Amino acid sequence: MTLVTDPAAPRIAIVGATGAVGSTLIELLEERALRHRELHLVASSRSAGRLIPVGGRPYEVQALEDFDFGLVDLAFFSAGTGVSAEWVPGAVAKGALVIDNTNAFRMDPGTPLVVPQVNFRTLDEPPESGIIANPNCSTIPLVRVLQPVERRWGVRQAVVSTYQAASGQGHHGVEELLEGSELALRDPDAELPAERFRPPLAFNVVPFIDVLQDSGFTLEEEKMVRESRKILDLAHLDVTTTCVRVPVVNCHSAAVWIEADAPVDRDELIALLSAQPEVTVHDAENRAAFPTPLEAGHPDHVHVGRVRVSPHNPRGFWLWLVSDNLRVGAALNAVQIAEYVLGRGFLAGGTR
Repeated sequence: MTLVTDPAAPRIAIVGATGAVGSTLIELLEERALRHRELHLVASSRSAGRLIPVGGRPYEVQALEDFDFGLVDLAFFSAGTGVSAEWVPGAVAKGALVIDNTNAFRMDPGTPLVVPQVNFRTLDEPPESGIIANPNCSTIPLVRVLQPVERRWGVRQAVVSTYQAASGQGHHGVEELLEGSELALRDPDAELPAERFRPPLAFNVVPFIDVLQDSGFTLEEEKMVRESRKILDLAHLDVTTTCVRVPVVNCHSAAVWIEADAPVDRDELIALLSAQPEVTVHDAENRAAFPTPLEAGHPDHVHVGRVRVSPHNPRGFWLWLVSDNLRVGAALNAVQIAEYVLGRGFLAGGTR
């Protein structure tokens, strides 16, 4: 992260700076040397006063309840849907452009839902709402492989089963998984912690993420459907999902069945996916190669493997996806949005 005196450089706030996504945002802003002239780290009053080093200097965490958003041009929100619903409108009213990493505004017609590699053109103009929404952590890698397939062959249907890591529930989710795993290893009959995950996640697989909806699907599953349709601008895209929590610390995975409108050639599919920005196809040369959460590779890439065209239905094929949910599925996408809007000159910078 590059601190400058240029009055055109933005003043930035990170809301939820002490959380898993907020911490990853800080890492990425440093790694990608995003120019700024002020940085404000904001969190709940419980974290106020904590010092976090950024770019070689300490920054004191400020309480959200006391923070003046009139001091910033760009605000990242990663503190939960309820926090965003309550505080983002006020931040926008004070003149900040908000990049929101929650479900609060994703389906708002005046708020673009953006994956820069897929639909950056939705940001040709500043958003009407003053908000840019970051999609769900499992939606982002999915649409990044669906779009090129749709453009080449058309997509008749996509069936997705996700295998989502504990870090999707932040630092506390990871801590609960590790604590439960250690306890279960010492005593298989012990009562395991189940505050973030019910039933307990340690040595378990839980096919239920978020709140049950009237449809019988969970909110997590419905998010993926609605968000994919909005991002790809395909109102009737046939996507159905089962979202599963697995005892993995970080990186979400997904098994994806896609049925196209026309027969698919595997070699052409491999070449098409390999040509996408920040996508690594592991079985392009060796069909036995595949990514895993533990050893996927570059943390900023969507990793693809097990590419199989069905011998019984040449329009249908399987993919295995792995991506870092804290980076690709959240913070990196938000930073790439910021880089794009800064390049477009959306922010007032020092003109106020």
